[in-house]
Amino acid sequence: MIISRAPVRISFFGGGTDYPEYFLKEGGAVLATAIDKYSYVTASPFLSHLFDYSIRVSYRKVELARDVADIEHSVFRECLKLCNLEKDIELHNVADLPAFTGLGSSSAFTVSLLHALHCFKGEFLKPHELAYEAIYVERHLLKENVGCQDQVLAAFGGFNLMEFRTERDIAVSRVPISPQRLAEFEQHLFLVFTGITRKASDVVAKQLQRVEENTNLLRSMRAMAYEGCDILTGHRALREFGELLHRAWMIKRSLDGGVSSPEIDEIYQQGVDAGAWGGKLLGAGGGGFMLFFAAPESHPRLEQIFVNRQVLRIKVNAGGSQIIFS
Repeated sequence: MIISRAPVRISFFGGGTDYPEYFLKEGGAVLATAIDKYSYVTASPFLSHLFDYSIRVSYRKVELARDVADIEHSVFRECLKLCNLEKDIELHNVADLPAFTGLGSSSAFTVSLLHALHCFKGEFLKPHELAYEAIYVERHLLKENVGCQDQVLAAFGGFNLMEFRTERDIAVSRVPISPQRLAEFEQHLFLVFTGITRKASDVVAKQLQRVEENTNLLRSMRAMAYEGCDILTGHRALREFGELLHRAWMIKRSLDGGVSSPEIDEIYQQGVDAGAWGGKLLGAGGGGFMLFFAAPESHPRLEQIFVNRQVLRIKVNAGGSQIIFS
């Protein structure tokens, strides 16, 4: 049996500039970190000649298929096709977090699955190869409206400044931050679940139609990725990072009416009133997790305000996709 895992992520600045619809013209940049929550895939040999089906895949449901083309789950189906695996394999997926919550779980699953399938075949892929292949699967085989940061974070892990030139030319630079500074930064993060789930591809579709008219806003969002990195590495006050997050959220919510909602705006205002310097809705918008950036002494107040909502504890700078058992 092979077991792979790939992390989900938190994106701080530059989200939206990682779409080819924008970065092929302007260049994109995102500041983000992988976190210690994962999507796992197991792959094991299956003696199909003893059964009346050839492939077994398990997730929220179980599929027993005679042919790869018969598999309903599109990611399993297309990844198996891409890897030329037609029978004699059993696959299972579990995850630390549910899908559609703004943390890039769909791409983490795709990366983890591809990693397991290649390992099953005795093949080794470097992180950039794994990321590019996952981008190809999601954007070109599945025709999803997804960006390119989630696959990179899932494959590489770490706390990175990513620069997007083409779908196969993405520069990944580790943020040079000391362990002490990183630990201090981590203590300022507060994640709360809005209780709203949505498919990012659906939310993004409208935003992509407005890329041209939003070009100046997206340029500002890209610049914030570099400024956020400068705050962290230049030993500036962390409060500036939170205030920059606030400005970024104000820009992001103006990209399209579907990014936020009265309920989401109320959650954000509650967090700010409780002492957060800033924050943002993670992912494409419309729901999922809200990130607040606040001094540690403000966290008890935030916990009190959001006592009836799910609060997520996380560690940043998690490792990238890996085979944890084979």
